[in-house]
Amino acid sequence: MSTRTPLVDVRNLSVSFRSGQRDNLAVKGVSFAIGKGETVALVGESGSGKSVSALSIMRLLPYPAASHPSGKILIDGRDLLQASEDEMQTVRGKRISMIFQEPMTSLNPLHTIEQQVGEMLVLHGGSRGTSVRERVLELLVKVGIAEPEKRLDSYPHQLSGGQRQRVMIAMALANEPDLLIADEPTTALDVTIQAQILELLKELQKELGMAMLLITHDLGIVRRMAERVYVMQAGEIVEDGETQKLFAAQQHPYTRHLLAAEPKGRPPAYDPGAPVVVETDDLKVWFPVKRGFFQKTVDHIKAVDGVSLTLREGQTLGVVGESGSGKTTLGLAILRLISSKGPILYLGRDISGFRSKEMRPLRREMQIVFQDPYGSLSPRLSVFEIVEEGLAIQNPGMTWDERRARVARALAEVGLPDPGHLDRYPHEFSGGQRQRIAIARAMVLEPRFVMLDEPTSALDMSVQAQIVDLLRELQAKRRLTYLFISHDLKVVRALSNYVLVMRHGKVVEEGPSEEIFTAARQDYTRALLAAALDHRVAHKGAVAG
Repeated sequence: MSTRTPLVDVRNLSVSFRSGQRDNLAVKGVSFAIGKGETVALVGESGSGKSVSALSIMRLLPYPAASHPSGKILIDGRDLLQASEDEMQTVRGKRISMIFQEPMTSLNPLHTIEQQVGEMLVLHGGSRGTSVRERVLELLVKVGIAEPEKRLDSYPHQLSGGQRQRVMIAMALANEPDLLIADEPTTALDVTIQAQILELLKELQKELGMAMLLITHDLGIVRRMAERVYVMQAGEIVEDGETQKLFAAQQHPYTRHLLAAEPKGRPPAYDPGAPVVVETDDLKVWFPVKRGFFQKTVDHIKAVDGVSLTLREGQTLGVVGESGSGKTTLGLAILRLISSKGPILYLGRDISGFRSKEMRPLRREMQIVFQDPYGSLSPRLSVFEIVEEGLAIQNPGMTWDERRARVARALAEVGLPDPGHLDRYPHEFSGGQRQRIAIARAMVLEPRFVMLDEPTSALDMSVQAQIVDLLRELQAKRRLTYLFISHDLKVVRALSNYVLVMRHGKVVEEGPSEEIFTAARQDYTRALLAAALDHRVAHKGAVAG
């Protein structure tokens, strides 16, 4: 327990959600305190109750569907669970602020950055007139936004992921709150931006003297940032203590499970003699920059600028680099989902000039698994309909029963053998299960080449490890060729035989995986590795080096 004076004291908190005639208890009598100026971490897997507990502090749960059968949340002796909505308006944004996990969905796409940060000052700080614009500019400078004057009139889609997260931090800190709740603040960011955001939060916390409640599944971040840790499982706190002591000697099996949940094993050695499946030579994807009344092209954004690569059967090519380096654009060009220049050879045939109709027969052999298992599955289709859609298009002669049997086999192969899964909908599954469904959708067509675009970044550590094991098993069984795009270097090392390091659309370094991770030649590669290692848990040896 903290020796500091509690700023927020959560006592015996329970949270229940009403579903039809049933009440589901999501949080079961948890107690924790956050001292003034202290950083406390709530850790656990998806569904453990971390975010629900934090949202209870802010009173942002979907009431009346959500309720609190027991508990108190005390700030200055006042129980927030008994406060009126008007009273909560004086607490939110001013006393307690929150940074949410995904800035793209948390920011309003129709409002400028100035409007959104300014709104916090007007609603919760009482600011008016020109002082609002001056304070917004000051905040953007404080959180490290480059050229802040130009960004005042920008919209969220015009900013990078790291810039959007900095704007979220500026909004949260606008009124200098006593407590900042950071809910998975770096999950969607690449390792170097993660390191910058975490360093920024530490600096601002020290400057403002505020407390922080950090919610995350990344134990490396916890070790770097938090003074005390509460471990949650199935709605209960199963272990807590000072960070260093808890990492040195865990008492509960679940805590040990979390610490051990790194992707295990290594891919087979790189085989330069394996048959070539995909090959590119000097591939370019340039987007024109048009200006003026006649929209004349004045420049180009060189998203992919002369990339040559070779993907071999049964091998995994890992592509790493910061956001905006061209990783995903490269993959989309290879799949002929965006226009490009330069030859793209698939099994020896140049498909770079193929139109949609010519690509259709090849789609079954060239598949993709997207980053976000929540956004890539249609909420209106059942699991059977989602996985079956490609079969219906590519195999029009198959009967409904044949497609049903094939889908069931594909789901069983990815670890979802229950026949009842076929007629359920995506919202009824966890994030890890949804990603398994997305993998089944790709695998049901029995492809030869699969592009994996950040397939584990939105998942818990233990679920990441399961998905990596699954992908490795499917590859060995089917001799699949993977193009694996990721900013998570520990996952890249566990799955990739060969690595391509990209920066500003160009390849700055490449080679067999072990060579890159143990003897990187370029400063940029070494910086990526250092950023990844700086906040990863060193458990049973270093993660990626």
